[in-house]
Amino acid sequence: MAENENDITLGLLNTVEENSNVTQRVVANDLGIALGLANSYLKRCITKGLIKVSQAPKNRYAYYLTPQGFAEKSRLTAEYLSQSLNLFRVARKESGELLDLCTERGWNKVVFVGTGDLGEIATLCAREHTIEIIGFVDATDKDDTFAGLPVFGAEEGFNKADAAIVTDMKTPQATFEFALESLTPDRVLAPRFLRVSRNHLKESASEGKS
Repeated sequence: MAENENDITLGLLNTVEENSNVTQRVVANDLGIALGLANSYLKRCITKGLIKVSQAPKNRYAYYLTPQGFAEKSRLTAEYLSQSLNLFRVARKESGELLDLCTERGWNKVVFVGTGDLGEIATLCAREHTIEIIGFVDATDKDDTFAGLPVFGAEEGFNKADAAIVTDMKTPQATFEFALESLTPDRVLAPRFLRVSRNHLKESASEGKS
């Protein structure tokens, strides 16, 4: 699903390049956005001169990228790849730091919580450590395996683990809270770049002392 303006614009330009007879409904479905939003972005790209439109048979329209549209698609693609590379570097570094922390604390069996890109990066990073990654816990993943590791239900996965590392980039805070239902806060870790908040845990502790 496209998540911001650049993602939507790039997705739209890619879709038009691949199929000039594409409809607004197809664009909306491909990008996972509302039909009205797809229409708005299409009009914006036409106004900016990125896309040109011509009448097609049967009262339909054909869309084409202009030279400016091709240039913008290249720019957005390069920007996306740069961001992806930076994400990989940060994710690998911070995942490694958390695995080092688990080693220091003697937590030899770790479960990742959440499948996706970060889960794959963390799995690669784990190969450089002696810790056993028992698998993933992900209630939304219907597959039995991910990144070569088993996917468990919450009870089985958390019961097997000494600690958990959040690897869900879509809803990291909710996933963190989910893991807390089975493990103590000190044993649920998350990369810093996910910006998971523990403030409510401190507030609860303070209330318990009062």
